[in-house]
Amino acid sequence: MTATDPALTALAQGWCALSALHGRIEAHIERALQAEHDLSVREYSLLDVLSRQHAGEGGHLQMKQVADAVVLSQSATTRLVTRLEDRGLLERYLCPTDRRGIYTDVTAAGLRLLEEARPTNDAALREALDGAAKNPELAPLVRVVESLSVPT
Repeated sequence: MTATDPALTALAQGWCALSALHGRIEAHIERALQAEHDLSVREYSLLDVLSRQHAGEGGHLQMKQVADAVVLSQSATTRLVTRLEDRGLLERYLCPTDRRGIYTDVTAAGLRLLEEARPTNDAALREALDGAAKNPELAPLVRVVESLSVPT
């Protein structure tokens, strides 16, 4: 295959469309969350991921797992955790079985904010998808996103 191969060109166009859809959705949700709840998309995502932890075996995430879940580097995730901890939305504590491990939990205030922000996030996501569906290049991707079912 060469750089001008039609298959590569189609692949690149598909990637550009996917990137554009992601960017539109993230920007729309960011504006809504900032305006209504003083939260960024990343902060919301982090609160959401951490709120799904549980006390059972393997229920608490290590920082690398959290970083992977919110698609950030470990250092960026640590800075984000620190910011939310400073706001009283998260708290850190030592792992009871491995003193080297540090876990992060969402505080009661963080859970309240997350529950208040969830409808804003969901509505902004729906609005962004509806807007993107009007674009012929993005409409097929919107249909794929809407067809996905992620197990909880």
